[in-house]
Amino acid sequence: MLEIIIQGRGGQGAQTAGNLLVQAFFAEGKHVQGFATYGGARRGTPVNSMIRVDDAPILLRCDIEQAGGILCFDSSLLEALILSRANRDTLIVVNSSGSQDDHSGSGDYRVFPIDAVAISQENNLGRFVNSALLGAFCCLLGSPSVDTMSSTIRAAAPVKPEENVAACRAGFEMARHQFVGDKFSRKAEAK
Repeated sequence: MLEIIIQGRGGQGAQTAGNLLVQAFFAEGKHVQGFATYGGARRGTPVNSMIRVDDAPILLRCDIEQAGGILCFDSSLLEALILSRANRDTLIVVNSSGSQDDHSGSGDYRVFPIDAVAISQENNLGRFVNSALLGAFCCLLGSPSVDTMSSTIRAAAPVKPEENVAACRAGFEMARHQFVGDKFSRKAEAK
């Protein structure tokens, strides 16, 4: 079973990203479970979206203790609390313009920074980074495919669906260009 934590701050779109990822995995025939945890009910407070994905029905009903993947919308949240749920094999994608070396002080983790803000701005989305981060995450995780993720985003986007799809694909390509072949990357080709 794959367990994923998406962490962000209220208003950044982490919950929306979690819902989209659940829909994409479901569209590929997986059993999924998604749930959220919130800090204070206001913008800027930490929020988590948690996802379980498996080929079989999921009966587990508790928080995720050890994640196989973490998608972090704000690099300032990549600290001890979230890293306590990671191990050396956990894929961690973080919204950051820095390099992997900038995140090496976090410990012995597989941290992949993606400049999702730049991708989003290039695609006329301002600071809405969920589509770009989802594309990069799918690339490095190897699932769901970029085509499934793009279709899911297109169907769900209330405005600018084509811009969101373009940001998703650009995030996928940035991750593939920067990290595929990296000794830590997983299967990254679109299915």
